[in-house]
Amino acid sequence: MQERVFPTHSEQQRALWLSTLSFTLCFAVWTIFSIIGITIKDELGLSEFQYGLLIATPVLTGSLTRLILGVWTERFGGRLVFSLQMILTGLATYALTWANSYETFLLAALGVGLAGGSFIIGVAYVSKWFPAEKQGLALGTFGMGNVGAAVTKFLAPFVLIAMGWQGVAEIWAAAIALMGVAFFLLAKDDPDFADRRARGIKAPSLAEQFAPLKNLQVWRFSLYYFFVFGGFVALALWLPHYLVAVYGVDLRTAGMAAAAFSLSASLFRAYGGSLSDRFGARTVMYWTFGFAILFLFMLSYPPTDYVIHGKNGAIAFSTQMDLWPFVGTLFALGFFMSLGKAAIFKHIPVYYPNHVGAVGGLVGMIGGLGGFILPIVFGALLDLTGVYTSCFVLLLLVVLVSLAWMHLSIRAMEREAHGKALDQLPTFPELAEVHTPGKTEMPRVMQDWRPEDPEFWESTGKRIAKRNLWISIPALLLAFAVWMVWSVVIARLPAIGFNFTQDQLFWLAALPALSGATLRIFYSFMVPIFGGRLWTTISTASLLIPAMGIGYAVQNPETPYLIFVVLALLCGLGGGNFSSSMANIGFFFPRSEKGNAMALNAGLGNLGVSLMQFLVPVVITAGVFGALGGQPQQLTDGGQVWMQNAGFVWVPFILMSTVAAWLGMNDIADAKASFREQAVIFTRKHNWIMCLLYTGTFGSFIGYSAAFPMLTKLAFPEINALQFAFLGPLIGALSRAGSGWLADRVGGGRVTFWVFIGMIASVLVIIQGLSITSFALFFAGFMALFFFSGVGNSSTFQMIPVIMRKEVARIFPQADADERRRHAERESAAIVAFTAAIGGYGGFFIPKAFGSSIHLTGGAEAALVGFLIFYIICIAVTWGIYTRRGGMLHDIEHGRAVTAAPAE
Repeated sequence: MQERVFPTHSEQQRALWLSTLSFTLCFAVWTIFSIIGITIKDELGLSEFQYGLLIATPVLTGSLTRLILGVWTERFGGRLVFSLQMILTGLATYALTWANSYETFLLAALGVGLAGGSFIIGVAYVSKWFPAEKQGLALGTFGMGNVGAAVTKFLAPFVLIAMGWQGVAEIWAAAIALMGVAFFLLAKDDPDFADRRARGIKAPSLAEQFAPLKNLQVWRFSLYYFFVFGGFVALALWLPHYLVAVYGVDLRTAGMAAAAFSLSASLFRAYGGSLSDRFGARTVMYWTFGFAILFLFMLSYPPTDYVIHGKNGAIAFSTQMDLWPFVGTLFALGFFMSLGKAAIFKHIPVYYPNHVGAVGGLVGMIGGLGGFILPIVFGALLDLTGVYTSCFVLLLLVVLVSLAWMHLSIRAMEREAHGKALDQLPTFPELAEVHTPGKTEMPRVMQDWRPEDPEFWESTGKRIAKRNLWISIPALLLAFAVWMVWSVVIARLPAIGFNFTQDQLFWLAALPALSGATLRIFYSFMVPIFGGRLWTTISTASLLIPAMGIGYAVQNPETPYLIFVVLALLCGLGGGNFSSSMANIGFFFPRSEKGNAMALNAGLGNLGVSLMQFLVPVVITAGVFGALGGQPQQLTDGGQVWMQNAGFVWVPFILMSTVAAWLGMNDIADAKASFREQAVIFTRKHNWIMCLLYTGTFGSFIGYSAAFPMLTKLAFPEINALQFAFLGPLIGALSRAGSGWLADRVGGGRVTFWVFIGMIASVLVIIQGLSITSFALFFAGFMALFFFSGVGNSSTFQMIPVIMRKEVARIFPQADADERRRHAERESAAIVAFTAAIGGYGGFFIPKAFGSSIHLTGGAEAALVGFLIFYIICIAVTWGIYTRRGGMLHDIEHGRAVTAAPAE
């Protein structure tokens, strides 16, 4: 291979400084709304959200165009693309002066945003002029063009005062258009492009350029850049407004103070490139995230008053960050963000030397989108919480996630390279004497897993399987509790000042089930892709979002209905966990114990609904979290409740369960499978049949759990439904957990058949109770309905592995026994998870059906008649396909009944 010859030093410097100057002017134009936007906001009378959208719109265009501009730079050369981009940006900036309404300003802002695409053009262009050992410094120097944001903040306020915001737009437009012409005349084509053109070599195809984007590493780099660049752009746009609102300074002072942050986040980028060349980009990223956590924590802390009850009386003091300490902390934060920006783009030419445009374009696009999304979220958080420092809290969360992902990825790479050596080390040096390599460490991935081997199962498998089961159960229990918490919360909302209609309340009860069922479809395939341990950890930790969100939203009666809709949908994160949890546990147990293990996991997990309906009415009556939990809400009858505890009470348990899943669970190597391998279940007719039956059982359980409190309150207003609402889910969960053995012994198909007969009888009792206004009959019918649905949940899941073992034997007659077992277990797990997803939609349709029935007919009877018809269909399908003589399960189940042995 011919050795690459780099240009002379003078040619390198010419390309570098022309690009840097151009990028500086582009960045100055890209952030123009940070100054003129405040004046436009006052002229048009914009809200905080409208203002946030206006200043973020240019960032959207600049971000989205980065990917295609990076590709075009590889294809047509940086000299031509950079020049045209600047000229077109100048025309769009001048068009601002013609805007006369909010809509036309947004349209013009989209054109101005083209300036933001300049970064990836410059990266792809400049990197071609320098060898790898000098690219960090070169790209860091080019990245100093971010200082254009400071140029705008420093100069634009003075031009605005003298000539109005239109004068700023005209001058900035002329400057960037002239720079575009100058760049075309003075710059040269980069060496790679010139050599390719001279030899007549075609530019790489789009498929070739986009090929690296499938690597997870590229998306990890994108998240880092979302913070260091997207956060920088967002703060550059947001800070002038923040400083004016919080510290009461004038626009010029705010502009100069914000410019200090922009300067530090830009000028030190070259230094960050030099440090990356010297110490390594990975080390610099650790510095960036570590110090960013410290500074963002300081910035996140809002002004707070404290009163301590001391021996001699109250001791009062307050904390707040004054203007200049605030500016100093921002300057320090910007310094480390500039180092991080350089370090990220040091990685890209090294890892992807032939795809800098595409990879850098994606990373730059995601980072730029941060600059678009974050200001909007800043405004929404301010409207929701009323706390200005909430913007820094959000950035702190982004940094924590980024640091965790980076560190875990690095550890995974180290273990892959040196796994055996690392396993020989004790967890702590002081434990060296009690460390036995190969025995005292707990393997995370079980390479050899043979639950059907009696010797392996008794000696090794049973202990590991049961540990994973008993960690999975509380995680699933918490997921169900968070998923269904609205069934209690919504019943109290009108009493604490929320003026929602009955239809709106039923929607809030139904939406968690809708989103949970939808998420289950995706969660169904996650365990074989990511592994049960990692996915259980992530999915359990995600419950913190709705739990904490509920706690804050219910404290203010002015919280918009839209916020409650979003939180209700986020509660669906808990519903999605069921599919992945059941699929995961199914891999651990032999077929003789699979039904009982899955029944325990699901049944005791379902207890989360009952636990929630019992615990929440208790904890909302007292301020169990003290000042941290917030003030109580006043009831219309004069009492008090701490409704926020309905969300906050789960937070410590979610944290403990997350840690337990990460430290105590295992992955099974044989369970790994791609989506393509699992997607074969969509061609299996029994997958769809079992979806129907499981909707009849689990859909009923979860739907009635959500609707029962509200339906009781409407049908029997004199009854306090919250006192006993937990009983139905409790009965359903216990009947599921306790009936797994029955389906294993006599057959899931036969149990399912009689379950639907019992459910029909229960619905008839409920209808009779409503018709004669008998709460006793109504309550008894519902308790029976919960009992039968729980038994049916267990029996339908027991059917699936039996069905698939028979189906796989038919479909793959030439496969050996071990291969058939793997196929059957993999498909059974996927079908279990997918049917759980479809069944979860019952939690949406049942509350919505009750709400629609009451709205249209004045009563719930019409919905109950519809459920009766559905159960009759389920009986016919179960008998016709599975349990009749000649049906698929008839011989198997009758053989099991005679021998009292587990199903084969």
